[in-house]
Amino acid sequence: MSVYDKLSQLGISLPPVATPAAAYVPFVQTGKLVFLSGHIAKKDGKSWVGQLGADITTEEGKKAARAIAIDLLGTLHAAVGDLNKIVRIVKVMSLVNSTGSFTEQHLVTNGASELFAEVFGPEKGAHARSAFGVAQIPTGACVEIELIAEIA
Repeated sequence: MSVYDKLSQLGISLPPVATPAAAYVPFVQTGKLVFLSGHIAKKDGKSWVGQLGADITTEEGKKAARAIAIDLLGTLHAAVGDLNKIVRIVKVMSLVNSTGSFTEQHLVTNGASELFAEVFGPEKGAHARSAFGVAQIPTGACVEIELIAEIA
């Protein structure tokens, strides 16, 4: 099954690439690797604002991470032209806006990781990962995720 068939089956439409909010580009390709800049969580077209452990639950954070993964797929599509060219999702780094006592950043990030495995399959979608708790993210967003992928 093609990646696009899987996305359709999941009811996912790829969004256009978001305009960078500062002095950076949405993606850079070098050799067979594509590096995607961090994408922040959005809800209803605006920053999904909040802090895990204060006013956002782990389950809500996981939904935010999944929403970011969909945005990342839109950017990845723009970068490579065809998501079927993806050999593997190599690395995901997740920043979770959280209180000092919140310790479930890894569970929040599963929202993105699980979607990548579902879309690309267990081998291509499996990736190395880091999930950090941070004091703040631009615009007060609850989660930010960046991605590295390998293309054919």
